[in-house]
Amino acid sequence: MSENLLDKLYRENITVASINKRILAYSVDEIIVSVLFLIVYWDSLMSVSGDVEKLVLMVSNLFFQITLLRVVYHTFFTWYYGATPGKMMFKIICIDTVMLSKPTLSASFLRATIRIFSEWCFYLGYVWALGNPCRQTWHDKLARTVVCNAY
Repeated sequence: MSENLLDKLYRENITVASINKRILAYSVDEIIVSVLFLIVYWDSLMSVSGDVEKLVLMVSNLFFQITLLRVVYHTFFTWYYGATPGKMMFKIICIDTVMLSKPTLSASFLRATIRIFSEWCFYLGYVWALGNPCRQTWHDKLARTVVCNAY
């Protein structure tokens, strides 16, 4: 499968994005999601800012909302634009391995969901990308996507 995908990408003059660009894009996206979370829950966070225990308890109780925000963020941007703002900043895109176009909504949702699972497994899905020529993570493999340099 990897050889076939590499041949297809080569034929279409598409290059796979470097790990460095992907790490930087990931960092930008995490900052954006964190800022969005702070904007939405600012008043609640400030109401318990004096008590560290209450703040930790509140953030723990908002775990589901944080996870949902991350899944919605990644699903929407990957489906609608083919890239999150972090990827756009570093000129990389996520494409479907079959048609070499933007992923479908279902593939984008699957990718975002598996991405969260991969992070929960100590980022093993990301480490997986170091060992294959297409630099595909678990969420790329399962959603049948690959992250490439923008044309």
